Amino acid sequence: MKTRPAGIGSARADWMGSLSPKLTAMPLKYLAVPGSHDSFTFWVDVKAPVGPDQKAFVKYLATIFRHMAKKVMVKWSMTQNLTFREQLHAGIRYFDLRVSSKPREPGKEIYFIHGLFGHKVRDGLSDINSFLNKHRKEVVFLDFNHHYAMEEEHHAYLISMLQEVFGSKLCRASPVETITLDFLWEKKYQVIVFYHHASAQGCPVIWPGNKIPAPWANTTKPHKLIKFLETTLQERQQQGSFHVSQAILTPKVNTVAKGLVWGLRNYLVERNLPAIMTWVEAQKPGVGGVNIITSDFVELTDFANTVIRLNNLLLSERDHSGAS
Repeated sequence: MKTRPAGIGSARADWMGSLSPKLTAMPLKYLAVPGSHDSFTFWVDVKAPVGPDQKAFVKYLATIFRHMAKKVMVKWSMTQNLTFREQLHAGIRYFDLRVSSKPREPGKEIYFIHGLFGHKVRDGLSDINSFLNKHRKEVVFLDFNHHYAMEEEHHAYLISMLQEVFGSKLCRASPVETITLDFLWEKKYQVIVFYHHASAQGCPVIWPGNKIPAPWANTTKPHKLIKFLETTLQERQQQGSFHVSQAILTPKVNTVAKGLVWGLRNYLVERNLPAIMTWVEAQKPGVGGVNIITSDFVELTDFANTVIRLNNLLLSERDHSGAS
């Protein structure tokens, strides 16, 4: 099965605003929402030092082999080809964000990171905000789930930055069951930020990380991944949180060694996408069903459209069981 392009742009830029009133009245935790894994890795800086998220032996290899090691790291660090803006236009509404300071760099600047450093966080947030300014009924989840080389002042700087960039678009932390698109539109909220670090405690517009669990299969085998996704869906909390199904495969050291020159996309992702997409297509949102689903290289298949279309299954129901 060959992958097909997603058709970036089109009506998917406004898909939330185009949903049926039955769906916009449902808690958002019951809707199917497409997301991207390691959302910011469309560009990494090969000139910067290896990131503090890497093990010591990787840093050592990068020191010894320098440019060659960085070229390999790029192939295995990049999990997306589309920029934030392109992902948003393609329908992606959940962003998986890992951030770090640059050790020994003066100041408190924060960067996206996955093995190698990416863009400044402020630039990425500004791109997202520009999109939201033009698409007033679209809502994004920003999940800051890994923080590296960050002291209290770095966290304070990032939390302040989020409030500065998004302002009144930030949704106040509330009972998850009360969060519907209708509610968000009424309040003019467009951004729900999750922060997996105690520094954000007490900030009313930052949600704690435990409100958006994202179980990780950590496997290279699609059948093991699918079994894990099924099991964690069955164990999904019925109250009080959103839920992320990470439909991704994770390379191990020997995977990288075997596919060194190929990279993540060519060696691991493309050959297994058909099996993963078959699972996605068979899902249903609602009580006990999927909520947010994330993928690598979201443009390789009709991923976002496939997830969004799952919401039609809720319309075929005769009752409002999904909204209880």
